[in-house]
Amino acid sequence: MVNMANYDEEKVHNVHDESPPYVNPAPKMSIGTYIATRIPTLKPPMNEAPNPFKLLAMLNFQQWMFFLVAFLAWSWDAFDFFTVSLTVPYLSKQFDKKPSQITWGITLVLMFRSVGSVIFGIAADRYGRKWPFIVNNMLFVVLELGTGFCNTYSEFLACRALFGVAMGGLYGNAAATALEDCPEAARGIISGMLQQGYAFGYLLAAAFARGLVGTTPHGWRPLFWFGACPPVLIILFRFCLPETKSYRERAAVRKANGNLTRTFLSEGRVALKKHWLILIYLVLLMAGFNFMSHGSQDVYPLMIQNQYNFSPDAVTVTQVVANLGAISGGTIVGFCSQIFGRRFSIIFISIIGGALLYPYTFVSSHRIMAAAFFEQFCVQGAWGVIPIHLMELSPGSFRTFVVGTTYQLGNLVSSASSTIETTIGERFPLPPKGKTERYEYGKVIVCPFPPLTSIQTLINNKLKCIFMGCVFAYVIILTLVGPERLGQKFGVAYDRDLAEAAGEESLAAVVRRREAIGNDDDEESSGSGTVEKRGIKQGGGD
Repeated sequence: MVNMANYDEEKVHNVHDESPPYVNPAPKMSIGTYIATRIPTLKPPMNEAPNPFKLLAMLNFQQWMFFLVAFLAWSWDAFDFFTVSLTVPYLSKQFDKKPSQITWGITLVLMFRSVGSVIFGIAADRYGRKWPFIVNNMLFVVLELGTGFCNTYSEFLACRALFGVAMGGLYGNAAATALEDCPEAARGIISGMLQQGYAFGYLLAAAFARGLVGTTPHGWRPLFWFGACPPVLIILFRFCLPETKSYRERAAVRKANGNLTRTFLSEGRVALKKHWLILIYLVLLMAGFNFMSHGSQDVYPLMIQNQYNFSPDAVTVTQVVANLGAISGGTIVGFCSQIFGRRFSIIFISIIGGALLYPYTFVSSHRIMAAAFFEQFCVQGAWGVIPIHLMELSPGSFRTFVVGTTYQLGNLVSSASSTIETTIGERFPLPPKGKTERYEYGKVIVCPFPPLTSIQTLINNKLKCIFMGCVFAYVIILTLVGPERLGQKFGVAYDRDLAEAAGEESLAAVVRRREAIGNDDDEESSGSGTVEKRGIKQGGGD
């Protein structure tokens, strides 16, 4: 029977037992027992808290290069995504559409990202991380240039939909590239740093939008043209790096079994049979996380500019402050998750984030910057745990596909958040400023429901029906009931699915061959989880 209890049991087993866990599987627990353990297992393991700089020093040069290329690609992925949300007023004027119609460009990107995650995820798990990564970034170049040359609203929507396919393919590959060879002790902090490529890209987009948008006769277009340039350098960077050691090890097992494609398909059948429930859970979890980030960010620049009359400079400064908070939060909470556990860290910071929602949306002066800093500290703090949490919960053979696809299907569920917020926000008109129509978007971020009299009365009495608060509560509940595999090893010697699909003999042959050429110490330092010598001598250990 498939149940998520097995995942939680393996967490403890993998942290403390160095022998291959596929040989000695952890005992299964009943669903009732699993439910009863949800709150007790939240108790922080209180792992040793080493100096974070010593953790970073554990990565060798190649591991740092893998992290850096993944971080840069993910950062520019976010930059290209936010070019639309930061230019909504200009695009609205260019195409003679309301902001709610322009934000369909955001919605289409979110909707089509799941298509890209499936295509590029399967390609990366089958053919390696390198070439799908390169092709993915080539598409960024073409589609960002294409958006900058759009002359009609239909062309704009078409370009953004295709951009969604390209954007969806990157996240899973970037996470696998950065984390699967990472030393186990450094995973938390590296995960937090990687995820904050999203906030860093947002920060860059806000800064370059201020410098490039509306400062030339071309209006909003230079931001998109500029966005097509850095991916060229990222492509060259990735071209100079090899495949990750963890993937090469997995490919060697498939080859030893005699047929790479047949073994890969067999791994897929095993993974689907054994892990379908965790895949559904991860999609539901990611839907909550994506509502949390997009619901709090995408319409925010429009809100403070349109509703609170912030100048373009003030909007930029607010965005910079918010994303400095995001970068700080993601890195710190990601690091802390290695000490306190993934689930506890997410729940704790989400509770704080929910408490900060009111000042984040209803403070109308420039003091809102402080609320923006701490709110995004919490939102992206929770997100900082996600890359490694997804990696640890994913089946090893389809790590890129599962991480990317669950994340992007969650995006699909939340894809209409910007359009919902702007559409309903237009039902709360404010006095116009000259020819510019103004709306009370802050109410929508807090309470995205139609302006019924009874609901307005509740709002006026400050008895808030808090949408984002509900999102935080949803994330907390899903995290509480879900599993955790803190310390899960990523090497093939610890992959039960691969052992079942390819055969333990093929797997053991690859491990012995790698030991014979003296790769033990190298693999251990890379965090890829090659089995200890004593485990091989004992036929896998007890």
